[in-house]
Amino acid sequence: MIEQSLPKVLIVTELGEIELELEIEKAPITVANFLKYVEASHYDNSSFYRTVKPDNQPDNLIKIEVIQGGAGFSQYMGEATNSPIALERTSQTGLRHKDGTLSMARMLPDSATSEFFICLGDQPELDFGGKRNPDGQGFAAFGRVVRGTEVVRQIQQLPAENQNLTPPIRISQIERLN
Repeated sequence: MIEQSLPKVLIVTELGEIELELEIEKAPITVANFLKYVEASHYDNSSFYRTVKPDNQPDNLIKIEVIQGGAGFSQYMGEATNSPIALERTSQTGLRHKDGTLSMARMLPDSATSEFFICLGDQPELDFGGKRNPDGQGFAAFGRVVRGTEVVRQIQQLPAENQNLTPPIRISQIERLN
């Protein structure tokens, strides 16, 4: 039996490259959604704009560590590519928010579009049943960093006002590798 390789994408930032492997068999809806944005060049000239670390979450009892990127929630509203997708809960996919996990940002269940985040350290409170989001539904993990962890850590430690990177870190493009 020939083993299929998982899709890989490369995030090219001004600080270096981050290579991701996407769990298409475990999270097909979320991976297809992300790849739709990649193939439409939606992420070209976007940014990592948010860093969440223990010292910049004063109002959150449950602390997390992530960096968030994309074109921003207000970008591309109304375009056909910006349709929300169904939440593939970690209770269904078996994926977990571990160090280096790629996941979709959302406000409500079934509201993820293009914004994504990468976990720094294990973040079980982002899984189904976790307490970070009041609805307990968690977030849709769908990939992991396979190269460039040092770039992710560097971005997280950059200056930020509240949780907004100052300045944001430019993503020149995200391209599919296979």
